[in-house]
Formats: sequence, C-alpha cells, structure tokens
Amino acid sequence: MLLAVDIGNTHMVIGVFSGTTLRCHWRVKTDKGSTVDELAAIFHTLFGMEGIRFNDITATIISSVVPTMQAAWSAFATRYLKTTPLVVGSDAVQTGIPVLIDNPKEIGADRLVNAVAAYDRFKCALIVVDFGTAITWDCVSEAGEYLGGAIAPGLSIAMEALGNRTAKLPQVDISTPPGAPIGTNTVAAIKSGILFGYGGMVDGLIRRLREQMAPELPQSVATGGMATLIAPYSTSIDHVDPMLTLNGLRLLHERNT
Repeated sequence: MLLAVDIGNTHMVIGVFSGTTLRCHWRVKTDKGSTVDELAAIFHTLFGMEGIRFNDITATIISSVVPTMQAAWSAFATRYLKTTPLVVGSDAVQTGIPVLIDNPKEIGADRLVNAVAAYDRFKCALIVVDFGTAITWDCVSEAGEYLGGAIAPGLSIAMEALGNRTAKLPQVDISTPPGAPIGTNTVAAIKSGILFGYGGMVDGLIRRLREQMAPELPQSVATGGMATLIAPYSTSIDHVDPMLTLNGLRLLHERNT
C-alpha cells in the first residue's frame, strides 16, 4: 500500500492507496511542533480504525509546504513504516511536467502535484484552483506545461483577520449559506461578503487568466478543503475534485518507481 501525505500550513491530507484505489483518507490539523513519535501515535490509531498496520505500508510519498513537518514525516516513514519516502520537490522526483516560471524551485510542491494530477485527468489546458490556507490559481498549457498562476489569502485567513482586526464584528460560521447577497444583519452580511465575494474573485481571476492563455480554452478544476463550500458561488468552476492532490501524489509515485 502507498501512503500519500500532503502537508499544508493549516491541515494535512493523508491517504492510503491500494493500487489505484484510495482506500481511506484523513484530514488532520497541522501541528508544526509534532514529533516523529507523536505522528506514530496518531497514525497508529487512525490506521487501526481502518484495519491497516504499519507494515502494510510499502511506500510513502510526501508533498509539503512546511519544512519542519516534512522532516518529521520523512523520519516517521523511515523509522516506523520502514520505507524510503519520495519527497516532491527534491531532485529525486521527476514530475514529467515542464515548469516555465522564472525560478522553478519557488513553486510549492502542492501546486506542482495538482498540475500533474489535473493534466493527467483532463489532457487539456487547465486552471487549477486550490482552496487552502491560501487560494492558488495554477495554469497548465494544452501541451502540459506549468505556466504559473496567482496566490491570494484564503477564506480562513480573511475571516480571522476580520474578527481579530475589528472591534464589533464577530467570528462567523460560513458552513451555512447566506440567504441572499444583501445581508440584513451582521452575520448574514459577513457570510455574503466572504462567500459571494470570494466566488466573484475566483471568477474574475479565472476570466483574466483565460484571456492571457488564449487562444487555448482552459477548463477550471477546484480542489482543497474549501472547494465544495465556495464552488456554488462561482460561475467559472467546471469541475470539483477534493482528492486531486492525493491522486497527483499517487501518479508521481507511479512515475518514479
């Protein structure tokens, strides 16, 4: 079995593949202070709930934007799982996708994995929108080249800033939608601003990116923890795939072994 690990700034998404089938997956808060032994304790329990033992894992691949967690996970894979992890972004991993930005080493591992997964699935020009701690727009040409993209603060960052930097505005749960764009109370107004506002921002950037990528006609794919929440407020998202990053990790492992 393959253990695929995507370490983000706020959450980690972990999946276990049996062949090409995603057998189980978890979303766990990123604790930058976690030790190797703490990871072992947490995942011994989570694996056990799915009937998986450490020695069932035969390979590990890691994508990380948090260097300290990358080191801890690599040590966990080596010490407890007895595997030699593939780390996306290292010279040992060949992605098969040309990166045409000014400094290819700057690209986040998760963005590269998403581009690989989306192009493998759709085989066309693409804009991949990942709703994480930050929202990223990643552009892939019809020939499968990574062109670059855009980055903006994510929904959680915006809501935390709104609650912390204002005296009277409350923290709001946006999991329940606003009734209409015009909010008739403070909570409804904040929900409208976040959900309809971010939906509009996503649409505006997709429109501008498509204009620059013309004459290619890229499709758009949304992924990440907030993808299913924000997609209904966008008119430009063609596909939603919450497991895009994990499947990209599986693909990269296949290509490198």
